[in-house]
Formats: sequence, C-alpha cells, structure tokens
Amino acid sequence: MSDAFSGIPAPRFPYVRQRRLRATPTLRRMVRETHLRTDDLIYPLFIAEGRGVRKPVSSMPEVFQLSVDEAVKEALEVTALGIPAIDLFGVPKEKDLAGKHALDPDGLIQKAIRAIKDACPELVVMTDVCLCEWLSHGHCGLVEGERILNDETLPVLAEIAVSHANAGADMISPSDMMDGRVAAIRQALDLAGHPDLPIMAYSAKYASGFYGPFREAAQGAPTFGDRATYQMDPANGREGVREAVLDAAEAADIVMVKPALAYLDVIWRVRQETTLPVAAYNVSGEYSMIWAAANNGWAELERVMVEVLTGIKRAGADLILTYFAKRMARLLNRGLERN
Repeated sequence: MSDAFSGIPAPRFPYVRQRRLRATPTLRRMVRETHLRTDDLIYPLFIAEGRGVRKPVSSMPEVFQLSVDEAVKEALEVTALGIPAIDLFGVPKEKDLAGKHALDPDGLIQKAIRAIKDACPELVVMTDVCLCEWLSHGHCGLVEGERILNDETLPVLAEIAVSHANAGADMISPSDMMDGRVAAIRQALDLAGHPDLPIMAYSAKYASGFYGPFREAAQGAPTFGDRATYQMDPANGREGVREAVLDAAEAADIVMVKPALAYLDVIWRVRQETTLPVAAYNVSGEYSMIWAAANNGWAELERVMVEVLTGIKRAGADLILTYFAKRMARLLNRGLERN
C-alpha cells in the first residue's frame, strides 16, 4: 500500500509514534499543554493572637499559626517569591455565640490586613469571611438550639466583609455556604463605598473528610453535629455547578471548588459553565497526605506536589489555594519548566 499523494510506501507499524515528541526536555516543553505559574498560586495564612508567635501546626509540615508581626514577615517572603496573593484565616483566643470579635475594627484580621498592606502594598490580601473560627460552637452560622440559621447569619457575614474592606482588604472570600451570602455581601460592600472590591466565593464547598488538619490550624471544629446541612454532599456533582452558577448570578467575581483532588470533575464542569475565573482549594488533608507519604518514603514530595497542582490546573482551575504555594514557587523560580 502506497501514499496516495507521493507514491512512497507507507512506513511499517507503528505508523503513529507518540514518543517522538517526548524524546528530549526541549520537545516536551514545546508541546506541554498545562503550565503552572507563580501567578496561579494563593497562599493561606493562619493569624493568631500575640507577638512573636510562630506555632507549628503539627499535622501540616511547614505551616504555622502566625501573630501579625510574623505574618508580615511571611507576606514579605511570599511577595519576594512572586506569589500574588494570600488568604487570611483568624485564630482568635476569644469566641462567643455572636461572632463579635470578628466584627471589631481593631480585631485580629483587621490588624493583619493593615500591617501586611503597609509592608506589601502590591500583595493581594484576601480574607476568609466565615464564622466557624469566631463562634464558640465552631459552626459557620448562628445557631438556634442545634439548627444552623441561614438568613440570620447573612447580616453578620456582610458586616464582617465590610470591616475587612474598611481595613484595606483587596478581596473578600466567603466560605460559609449560607444561601444568599454572596448577594448580601455584595450589597453591603456597595453601600459601604466598596463597589470595586471583588468577591471570591467558596461556591462548591463539600462536607469533606479532607479538612481535619485545617481544623487543628484554625481551631474551628464544630462542638456538635456536623456541617452536612450547609456544606455539600460529596456525591453531588451537578449541584456543585448549580452553586457556582447561583454565586455568579449574585455577582461573585471568582467561583471556587473545595476540596480539589476528589472533585476534579466538579472543577471541570464548573469551568465549562462559566466564563468567570475558577479557583480550587488544595486543602489541608490533601497537603498532609502527600507529606505523610513522603515522610514514610512512599512518594517523592515535590514530584507529587507538582503532579497534583498540575492536575488541578488541567481540570480547569485558574487559581489554586495551596499550602504548597511557597515550595511550588521556589521550584518554579528555579526553572521547573526547563525539565
């Protein structure tokens, strides 16, 4: 059998050899489909009371609870690495049933915002807006008995968001999963003179078993029940898309899927349904599992880190919140893409 155009006999099997474009590092770079960048990364920080506090989180290697002064040092390092954004979570000493400490204009997160923005004006400072870290029962909304109240929680979340905006936050990140909270926060920000402040909504946030180490870091585990009445059922993919579409309709500027690894299909579906930027949270349990495997000699830490973060981006995420951000940035700055 000959080629119909040239008359030259066709080569012997195999005619198609996929390995041709894998032969050298240069060829692999030329045809690489998915590229990680430092600009894709957002680094979460846990802000604690006190001064000079740098308390290791035992279940999360290289992660610390940081006092404001130590968080400033961390922000300077993040900026030097080229990471564009951080997301702040509070670890307050005092908690109550109303979340009043989260509303304090001179509260923990508000102080951290001002200090970090003074030191790193170009760094995008994002703030978590949720009540789980501030309420004594550890749930993400106000309660009546053991019922989590949705509508009554919205004004509190909106007030927290405005207090963060007034302190100088660059973006608000509601993670509570109360229905209607994006619209409530958007309206409150606009009325308070912050119409240009963007919202990154935790849109498809699942009631996941991957949050264990985070609960140690943020000290926000619920004291009764669980969060299944407001966080999503891990079995539901279409519902995650509905949540993202609803948040977009309420004027979210970025939508997020959390966790990432067990929900790559949801990231992909959300990516297909919206033109908004899509974020994904590579959560604490995912991070700690990789570290545990590496510490036991079962996996190469940085190789698996790169593979996981690349997979999250390949699934459709534009932005990745990850505790690996600094380590990943160092690797990218050393020339990962040269391999």
